Amino acid sequence: MINANRLWERLMQLGAIGRQEAGGVTRLSFTPEERAAKDLVKGFMLEAGLAVREDEAGNLIGRKDGTNSQAPVVLVGSHIDSVPNGGDFDGPLGVLAGVEILQAMNDRGVETEHPIEVIAFTDEEGTRFGYGMIGSRSLGGRLQVEELSARDKDGVSIAEAMRQSGLEPERIVSAKREPGSVKAYVELHIEQGKVLESKGLAVGVVSGIAGPIWVKFVLEGEAGHAGTTPMTLRRDPLAAASEIMLSIEREAAKTGSSVGTVGKLEAFPGGVNVIPGRVEFTLDLRDVDEAIRDQVEEKILQDANEICGRRGVTLQVENMQRVAPVICSREVQAAALAACEAEGLETMLLPSGAGHDGMQLVDLCPVGMIFARSRDGISHNPAEYTTKEDCAHSTAVLYRTVYSLAQPNHE
Repeated sequence: MINANRLWERLMQLGAIGRQEAGGVTRLSFTPEERAAKDLVKGFMLEAGLAVREDEAGNLIGRKDGTNSQAPVVLVGSHIDSVPNGGDFDGPLGVLAGVEILQAMNDRGVETEHPIEVIAFTDEEGTRFGYGMIGSRSLGGRLQVEELSARDKDGVSIAEAMRQSGLEPERIVSAKREPGSVKAYVELHIEQGKVLESKGLAVGVVSGIAGPIWVKFVLEGEAGHAGTTPMTLRRDPLAAASEIMLSIEREAAKTGSSVGTVGKLEAFPGGVNVIPGRVEFTLDLRDVDEAIRDQVEEKILQDANEICGRRGVTLQVENMQRVAPVICSREVQAAALAACEAEGLETMLLPSGAGHDGMQLVDLCPVGMIFARSRDGISHNPAEYTTKEDCAHSTAVLYRTVYSLAQPNHE
């Protein structure tokens, strides 16, 4: 049903935009590289016979009308921005697979009752401004103009970058879709993990998307001379932080579903021969089950308070971000599982540990995802790779899933 060669060639063409000497791809939001990528994808959408527009958030949208143009739309999407020196498949596969299935339908004269739209969402990664999913937040009605004040490393705000790209930030709320206007959202994405590969499966169906908690720990002790301060008289915040990190590892591992990561650690003043006086580190804690995640967080905080109290170190905890997990729609899961069966593909249900644009649409419509196998589970890295065959298999599953959802029997 789909043209695997066409899909692969387009993935490679898109991957050439923002290519770095180190081998990866860098396409940050509202940059010339992102603009070039959007223009290329817009050309693909036009080749597919789609009606193309950009909304007030800069989301690039290609539409295939249905026999009932007033029926709620089925959305297919992902993103084409990247992390610095990232891979070719994280995001682009979902967008270009969406274009491919609609072009395949038009090539074969296939009609659906519901309109279908493929969307390249603006800034999913959040790399440039530290605030991601701008396009999907806007479409889902979760973003307000005042949130566009976040700035990049050069001091440029989201609002300023939008204006530089020809957008009017004060109109971003107009990108919101109204309740009842969207029937379902489906996203094809690389797994970014090793589960499918370990099971020998090309395609998976996502059961839910883990919600992250981001917390910053600030520990204050007493700086001192490394050679003259006895071990028994130290108030070392780095030693306390080390104990807390072991608690994070231990408590997250107990559940079998949670993951906890300390991704940033700084000790001050940072001298080789100085006992640190202050330590700051972050925690990224995730689980598909919000109750389990919050229980793990509570136990970690209890341990942190006990450890710091015992070591004479003060503790301050700052909440940076708290996102609720998303359980994928049973309807979309069923359609995707049936599509895998029709394609003769063995599959499985699995959670997504990474966040995705669909998290921002859960109040608007049923949300579902399909995973394509990732080689070695690598992502956000130039070595990120999904084979041409797995891209084709997963896109064929996307085709059948979207076609099924866009028919009247799925009302």
